[in-house]
Amino acid sequence: MSKPINHVVIVGGGSAGWLAAGVIAADHPSLKVTLIESPDVAPIGVGEGTWPSMRDTLHRIGVSESAFFRECDAAFKQGSRFDGWREGGGAGDYYFHPFVLPQGFGEADLVGRWQRDFANVPFADLVSFQPHLCVNGRAPKQPATPEFAAVANYGYHLDAGKFGVFLRRHCLEKLGVRYVPDHVTAVDSHENGDIAALGTREHGALEGDLFIDCTGMQSLLLGRHYGVPLVHRKDVLFNDSALAVQVPYERGDSPVASQTTSTAQRAGWIWDIGLPTRRGIGHVYSSSHTTDEQAQADLRAYVKATGSADMPSPRKLTFEPGYRQQFWHRNVVAIGLSAGFIEPLEASALALVEMSAAMVSDDLPASRETMDIVARRFNDAFTYRWERVIEFLKLHYVLSRRTDSDYWHDNRRAETIPARLRELLALWRHRPPSRLDFNRIEEVFPSASWQYVLYGMGFVPDRERITRRGIDGNPTGDAKGHFRDAAELARRMLRALPSNRELIDHIRLHGLQKI
Repeated sequence: MSKPINHVVIVGGGSAGWLAAGVIAADHPSLKVTLIESPDVAPIGVGEGTWPSMRDTLHRIGVSESAFFRECDAAFKQGSRFDGWREGGGAGDYYFHPFVLPQGFGEADLVGRWQRDFANVPFADLVSFQPHLCVNGRAPKQPATPEFAAVANYGYHLDAGKFGVFLRRHCLEKLGVRYVPDHVTAVDSHENGDIAALGTREHGALEGDLFIDCTGMQSLLLGRHYGVPLVHRKDVLFNDSALAVQVPYERGDSPVASQTTSTAQRAGWIWDIGLPTRRGIGHVYSSSHTTDEQAQADLRAYVKATGSADMPSPRKLTFEPGYRQQFWHRNVVAIGLSAGFIEPLEASALALVEMSAAMVSDDLPASRETMDIVARRFNDAFTYRWERVIEFLKLHYVLSRRTDSDYWHDNRRAETIPARLRELLALWRHRPPSRLDFNRIEEVFPSASWQYVLYGMGFVPDRERITRRGIDGNPTGDAKGHFRDAAELARRMLRALPSNRELIDHIRLHGLQKI
């Protein structure tokens, strides 16, 4: 039998490296886990939004949710709001992608009934209580609700820099991860081409059996050492630049938003994330469609229009949209930015890190003999996931009716739309997105998410056909009853739930009950 996997070496820290270390060390306490983090390289640190999956990940590695809120400047996130994406702004040009499923999803013909009787009501507002919680700034749980439990499904907004430090301390103090603050200077290989050890400036050669590349966009091991290329997708998603700022609140008791707000611009969009002590705001844009100066002017105008007189100097980021042709090659697997990056719309970056760390840990090969089998499965799973992310993000653009710039016209050109997405849009003229379209057990975005964006963006199906499918009994539940249930849940929750800031303040003072 070939050499067993006894030592996992992670190169690079930040959210990706420390999440990977935490998941693997928590699941495999007898395994040696070492993380090498260069003191010369600062983490990018702007990924401040998560999905609800982060609750499971933090619970999996044994983190206290109360400590997480206190130390990471965290807030609750219940979904995303999109402003100005359909027409370019104005009253009513918004929609929500909430984190809860539509009420009665899969039990009734919600879309057909909505189209027939309530088409003037935004889809998400009709089928879900959660947009109403977001509009009113409510938290997704009560002070008595235990850690990680929810009244309404939620993820987090967080300070990415503080999050990496928090995870590092937990991994070192609670999970026994070995920490090597050093700079990798060389890669030593076995005769078969596997990596045998990494040379470091201060600690010499560090041997390992499996190496995880979390070195960011430089992709030190997978990209630079092995030469695994990027699959470039700028032909589909044009954005390749971002300007990020941190803006203080005007008052210490200002409301903390319960959602990420994404506001469309002439050549991109602006994110707005509320933390307890500040807002994280950034403009993502296409350098082919605007200049840095104009992007900064648009960002400044947004910051001023949303209540802040002054804007700090923004931090400029550039990226090449795409993902690695392979994510696991020989005894190296890439997680995080080293695996690829697509613009931060819908906050998929940390979610893909979580999925990657979980699959490596769940399917960890016992020996080098079986590693190639696991690698093939991993590569298949994540090629599929990255392509679904690209299609889902493109959906936001292809349905826009904005005509104020070449950027929006170009996003609707047929040659920029993936073939699979074009086929799905043709099918969805006659039926809603369903499990038939997304049938893997662990889809990145479930069919409900596609419905929220599809109908939020104003997609109009063939009303006669789509309502006839429902009338014919496919499915047969009482859609109107589910609409009433969603409205009643919204009324009850608005009365019972505290504001986002009220609950965050409670957690900081008193904590939450342990599960």
